[in-house]
Amino acid sequence: MWYDVFIMTATETILDNGLKCIHIDMPQALTATVLVLVATGSEYETKENNGISHFLEHMCFKGTEKRPTVQIISHELDAMGSLSNAFTGQEYTGYYAKADSARFAGILDVIADIYQHATLPDVELQKEKGVIIEEINMYEDMPKHLVQEVFTALLYGDTPAGRRVLGPKENIMRFTREDFITYRKAHYVPNATTVIVAGNISQAISLDAIKNTFGTNPKGEKSIKVPVLDTQTTPAILLQEKATDQAHFVLGVRTINAHDARNSVANIIGGILSGGMSSRLFQKLREEMGVCYYVQAYNDTYTDHGFFEVAAGVDTKRMLEVVEVVRDELVRLKHELVGDEELAKVKAYITGNFKMHLESTDAVAEFYGNRAVLGKPLESPEQAVVKINAVTAEEIQAFAKTFFVTETMNLAAISRHTDPAPFAKILSM
Repeated sequence: MWYDVFIMTATETILDNGLKCIHIDMPQALTATVLVLVATGSEYETKENNGISHFLEHMCFKGTEKRPTVQIISHELDAMGSLSNAFTGQEYTGYYAKADSARFAGILDVIADIYQHATLPDVELQKEKGVIIEEINMYEDMPKHLVQEVFTALLYGDTPAGRRVLGPKENIMRFTREDFITYRKAHYVPNATTVIVAGNISQAISLDAIKNTFGTNPKGEKSIKVPVLDTQTTPAILLQEKATDQAHFVLGVRTINAHDARNSVANIIGGILSGGMSSRLFQKLREEMGVCYYVQAYNDTYTDHGFFEVAAGVDTKRMLEVVEVVRDELVRLKHELVGDEELAKVKAYITGNFKMHLESTDAVAEFYGNRAVLGKPLESPEQAVVKINAVTAEEIQAFAKTFFVTETMNLAAISRHTDPAPFAKILSM
């Protein structure tokens, strides 16, 4: 095996009620992580309840019958020396805690309790509305984050995939306790839930504990999401005006979903463009042109759609110039094979960072959990590395020729300038 510190053995078990259990035995680990993922997020919402998945995630920490207040929950987690949090995305919501391996039973009990038995007290609901509104305000003041929402809105419009995870403020203020109860009943069911345990815990102990905390819940009818219509025939531009000192843009194209075998190829392309200080765009934009601090390129995938994007924050006066340079680098991948030396460097960079990332139990839990909740096979980190190392220059060029095309090119930006005409002239691939 390629890891010396952690030797992992992953097993998957499905309980009678449909709940999926992923156990990753890491005998050298000092900590254990419990991660509960449920297949719901903003893409499972309607326009009227957009934002409820994320709001519900907040409310699950506000008290249970066993632990009636948020203070009791937070005190118990802190007293175990744990790190805990939750998150919501487009297609899944997660709750996790990480602590000393000896605290495994305790953190599992708390996470299982808040996930299954949150009482959703109305007094906390009304207070939390203010918290969510301020979270929305915070991200609206962060153009680097906000431009990502502008980009997905450009791609998917007024559909679940195009709406923000946090939802609009008017929805937040309108939600009632009954809305949360109804939504939770439709989505928080065992057959849509995955429990992941990673650490120095035996599978037998892990599985027994999960059965005791989750196994008695009956299988439910899971509400499904609206399929994403991922088609485009002409390039598109969406520029949002904001009085910022820096223009933030995303240039991207529609690509593949999470199940496509070419995901490793797309990951390599992201590495070629922005993987480390020697990457093409870092060298060109930062070192040669001096026009940006950050630039990132990556492929983002979901169950039935995906896109490849390049994002950067640049001098507002030079955004047109920078977009053209980025476009030229995408075109270059269509016409020039990546050299052997560069390809080997990028593979080493990606796999090296991947291995370092997996030195923690929470990262390992996330790696396996992400695959499980999206319905992907239980692939080991070793297998993922093998796929990365197998990518050829010809596969990279074929991917670029297939997806880096004018018809599906999209530009979203937050800037002082909102005239799309100059940009429309340079979106041709």
